[in-house]
Amino acid sequence: MASRPNPPIDWELAERVAIRIADRAPFARAHELPGLADDFDRHTALAERLVAETTGLIPLHGSARARVVDRSDWIRANLASLQRLLRPMLDRMAERPAGSLTPLTTRISGAELGAVLGWMSTRVLGQYDLLVLEDESAEDQDLVYYVGPNVVAIERRYAFPPGDFRLWLALHEVTHRAQFTGVPWMRGHYLGLVESLLDIDDPEDEPLVDRLRGLASKRGGIRRTEGVGLIEAVVGPEQQQALDRITGLMSLLEGHGDVTMDRAGAGHVQGADRFARVMRDRRRSATGIVRLVQKLIGLEAKLAQYAQGEAFIAAVEAAGGPALLDRAWEGPDNLPDRAEIGEPARWIERMAVLVP
Repeated sequence: MASRPNPPIDWELAERVAIRIADRAPFARAHELPGLADDFDRHTALAERLVAETTGLIPLHGSARARVVDRSDWIRANLASLQRLLRPMLDRMAERPAGSLTPLTTRISGAELGAVLGWMSTRVLGQYDLLVLEDESAEDQDLVYYVGPNVVAIERRYAFPPGDFRLWLALHEVTHRAQFTGVPWMRGHYLGLVESLLDIDDPEDEPLVDRLRGLASKRGGIRRTEGVGLIEAVVGPEQQQALDRITGLMSLLEGHGDVTMDRAGAGHVQGADRFARVMRDRRRSATGIVRLVQKLIGLEAKLAQYAQGEAFIAAVEAAGGPALLDRAWEGPDNLPDRAEIGEPARWIERMAVLVP
């Protein structure tokens, strides 16, 4: 009987390592505080109404549902999403000749993934989960997550008024839900781009875990990540086009998320400027291993996406108002790519040629 191939990643070990790291952070039981879940239910409902009024994007799948979780629940949810997203690529890796994926290799990859997720679980405040997992019930799909321990930790550290800060968070996450469910084709288009990015067919290609480990080597590997995230550092030429389209799309969505959050929150959120300033400074002040992890998983690149996306939107609206920006939601061909995000005039000129 042929031996069952080793999975490329030891998912159970990844979960154990991540939770062990998460458990060391403070306020572990803060998600159980009285009223926290009710607060986010209320703020999420208000945020959804404000975002719809501001953007005109009406989600197609009913009202947004908030779920306050602890760090362990966030880790498990993201591991499930990662397994769904990476399944085609990992299945191909598992089909390689025996010996290419040893038990040690899969354990190392699991431990490394767990370390990254464990660290992220102590930082993330909210998240809209756009993936659909075929083996989960509808009750566990299409959720807006809030990581209670991290929210409470930030509020207490910086003396943020909970009501204003929680609505501010809800506005950003609900905007992302509106983008992916209020634009009928957006979710499928985005996931299609990600799948094409991960479509690595060459069986002789260097194993992914080896490529990722090489990024952090002391022999100069980290230099390869200057200005880019982990994915960009390991893709081959055939995935670069998909990556450029994803980068353009995410810059647009992140910039649109920040712009919408500010506009929708006007008159409803006090202290939004301070919240944004503190969160930017918190991300930029990371040093040592924290800075390394940010480089490897692309958080530094994500910070650039916010700024570039906002600058793109400002240029587009200066040229043609919100109606011109709305052209981006008409179909995948109207989305800006990475080059157009950096040079909005190119996208504006292209839209002038593509008369609706």
